[in-house]
Amino acid sequence: MTNASRTAIIIGASRGLGLGLAEAYLDLGWRVIATRRNASNGALDALKQKHGARLDLADLDVTDDAGIAALRQRLASETLDLLFVSAGINIDSKLPVSAVSLATFTAVMTTNALAPMRIIEAFVDLVPARGVIAAMTSGLGSVAANTTGGYEVYRASKAALNTLLRSFSARNPRRAIVAMHPGWVRTDMGGAGAAISIDRSVEGMVNVLAAQLGKPGCVFLDYQGKTLPW
Repeated sequence: MTNASRTAIIIGASRGLGLGLAEAYLDLGWRVIATRRNASNGALDALKQKHGARLDLADLDVTDDAGIAALRQRLASETLDLLFVSAGINIDSKLPVSAVSLATFTAVMTTNALAPMRIIEAFVDLVPARGVIAAMTSGLGSVAANTTGGYEVYRASKAALNTLLRSFSARNPRRAIVAMHPGWVRTDMGGAGAAISIDRSVEGMVNVLAAQLGKPGCVFLDYQGKTLPW
């Protein structure tokens, strides 16, 4: 199969790592379906002008169940070699959980853990056995590696996502599923002092995902292919 016949859907491609992934797969010759929360997005519009029909833009709020269902219906005839849920938020990250409002806790857990799984459940049947399903998690989601504390609600949301991915894998053992840690990246979320660039992270993730295509089971990997402790 040539790259020209492969299709990726990147959920949450408006900026940062999601945008970088969309651009990387387009540059590799894939067709890409990229979702955005805001229809007015200059970066994605520029990619559309450059790549034309190989980039399909779709508006989606990942917490909108009706929107997920509508997009699933729209894409009913598609075959997705890669389903990557990149969307996520980080609010009041430096506060202990006891100081975080119920609204904030609910928003972070819904966006980072529940929404990705609802999207995966909705689109899984469009991903063939040769494909791969991935969700953007974080090394902070590792329970075993949490020896310093901090970032409590964000950690909890990513730990929940990791657990839900493993549960999904238990129900779908023939699927290739990747909980992907992109590294500490210089994005709006990671901050200007982060260790690596978007380009470096994206290049690594693309290579890691290529190696996982069609491999059954659920793995927790970073952008260099290193296995992380759950």
